[in-house]
Amino acid sequence: MGIGGISVWQLLIILLIVIMLFGTKRLGSIGADLGSAIKGFRNSVKDDESNGPGNSSR
Repeated sequence: MGIGGISVWQLLIILLIVIMLFGTKRLGSIGADLGSAIKGFRNSVKDDESNGPGNSSR
């Protein structure tokens, strides 16, 4: 058994279906968009932590 009772073969079949539905180019762009969103979120959290609780701009 794999993650949460899902075997490796089941994960591969799901991955194959997703690739067939969206295509590799669209999945690449989705991955890039997700990566940039995560990077922006981390930068925002980092900026908030550097301001500290007493230095809030609100």
